[in-house]
Amino acid sequence: MYEHDVIVVGAGGAGLRAAVAADEAGADVALVSKLHPVRSHTGAAEGGINAALQEGDDWELHAYDTMKGSDYLGDAPAVETLAQDAPEDTMRLEHWGMPFSREEDGTVSQRPFGGLSYPRTTYAGAETGHHLLHTMYEQVVKRGIEVYDEWYVMDLAVTDEDDPNDRECHGVVAYDVQSGKIEGFKANRGVVLAAGGPGQAFDHTTNAVSCTGDGHAMAYRAGVPLEDMEFIQFHPTSLPSTGVLISEGVRGEGGILYNNEGERFMFEYGYANNSGELASRDVVARAELTEVNEGRGVKDEYVHLDMRHLGEERIMDRLENILHLAEDFEGVDGLIEPMPVKPGQHYAMGGIETDENGQTCIDGLYAAGECACVSVHGGNRLGGNALPELIVFGKRAGYQAAGKDLGEPEIQTGYGDDVEDETETELPVQPGAAGLDTSDSVAADGGVTADAEGVLEQTVERTRQRVDRLMDKDDGVQHSEIRQKLQNAMTDYVNVFRTEDGIKKALRIIRECREEYQDVYVDDPSRTFNTDLQQTIETRNLIDVAETIALGALVRNEFRGAHWRQENQVRDDENWLKHTLISWDDGEPKIFYRPVILEGEDKTYEPKERSY
Repeated sequence: MYEHDVIVVGAGGAGLRAAVAADEAGADVALVSKLHPVRSHTGAAEGGINAALQEGDDWELHAYDTMKGSDYLGDAPAVETLAQDAPEDTMRLEHWGMPFSREEDGTVSQRPFGGLSYPRTTYAGAETGHHLLHTMYEQVVKRGIEVYDEWYVMDLAVTDEDDPNDRECHGVVAYDVQSGKIEGFKANRGVVLAAGGPGQAFDHTTNAVSCTGDGHAMAYRAGVPLEDMEFIQFHPTSLPSTGVLISEGVRGEGGILYNNEGERFMFEYGYANNSGELASRDVVARAELTEVNEGRGVKDEYVHLDMRHLGEERIMDRLENILHLAEDFEGVDGLIEPMPVKPGQHYAMGGIETDENGQTCIDGLYAAGECACVSVHGGNRLGGNALPELIVFGKRAGYQAAGKDLGEPEIQTGYGDDVEDETETELPVQPGAAGLDTSDSVAADGGVTADAEGVLEQTVERTRQRVDRLMDKDDGVQHSEIRQKLQNAMTDYVNVFRTEDGIKKALRIIRECREEYQDVYVDDPSRTFNTDLQQTIETRNLIDVAETIALGALVRNEFRGAHWRQENQVRDDENWLKHTLISWDDGEPKIFYRPVILEGEDKTYEPKERSY
């Protein structure tokens, strides 16, 4: 068993920043990650970091743009915290050595991004996330923070009180990929989940194969609600063959979208008469798919993104990486021809419910980054707001876990007096583990089972038994078949355009996947470097997370942000200015709602028509 004050699960941008903050607060901290830190998916972030740094810009404008971009589903305390903290935290990165791009006078460069009223996206070429990871990892090494890389965290050690608000987290259980051993990590002060997004729930995604919603699923089964999971961002510009991301920085520098008739359709067809290609991501993604669906797509699949007119010097200075991606994956030279692009699953606005300090409803359990929902992005994330979320809320979660007093939060968590139960929507199937025998199954519930004394030891033993059951089976269903079936259902029915019938079909297929998982087995008999075992556990996590996405999409019968519903083409502020929350509730998912907080520090954000 390993013991530290603070255990951080995941070593991407949020995890690294949380670890540094906990160290700054005097805690003995360790990072536990299934990847080496610099291989984390944060490295794929290309665009930049939004921060109000220049004269003429200010945090209030950033906050307003973020709230508008969220389609008024962001919580004002979180939105304003992001906007207020981002400038200082971005400059701290520079002081730590982050190589930001610069203007001729030496000032840090900032460019326009979609949905912003001011060019406030600070960047490092088209590899901002890569440089962020290396800068932060240098700080971790400098401080001597312990890193357990290639340790895959499987379970949280949480007590078993009936009310999740009374539960405590005492650590995690992880699998050492190299040796095959399963060990406990005791956290004397707290556990910070920074495990990234759930992109692998979809077939066509910009996310790495490591993005399997592990943090979401572990917190969910431990009793923490997942918030606003229906809001999935589909990035307008991914490469058709692979899903590899083409940065919004291309459009920020002046890149143009064309249909198969050579029309600049964002203007020609009135999708965004003012902002064009720099409208919010949900607007551009729907416009592209509409062009394809109406027969104006290239090869009935994608549209063209053209940056040739920017000139070779500017492209090589600011977007060189994009040229390599287009050439390597599509065989296209962006200097002399347009690039093919189409929407791809990119980001989850929802996640583990936390307050603005990263605290969940379980004492000692915190979350930050894409796996968390504070909620700063609401119904739609603005490009350039993910990286400041990592550093701002990663920092706050690290401080809070280490015991630093950040004051009383304004955002509430858990099931309390301020929530409203979902009572109207009829579900097509039983969700969760309802109706399944998990008593002696490889698909064991994974929820809390331990009392306070010896909780970590009990959780370690339970996890070992579960793995033994998986390894002892010699036939059945392989996880890859289940995962592909799940991904296809989510891509077919819970994509950019959604219908009630389609979402219900997805839920039925997810239920089939859960039932088939009861008979899953691990084909690889080895105990070392067993990626088959790891991916089998990940597939269970994807089933849980995909189900919450589909459940949220079914009950939210309105059109808001990235959530488009055919049956209701208007934003319904009267009935839907509220967050969707789903809790595991001992294997039977429970859906409820909490009001959005629109009252900020000095103003109330009044919902307005969101046009660009």
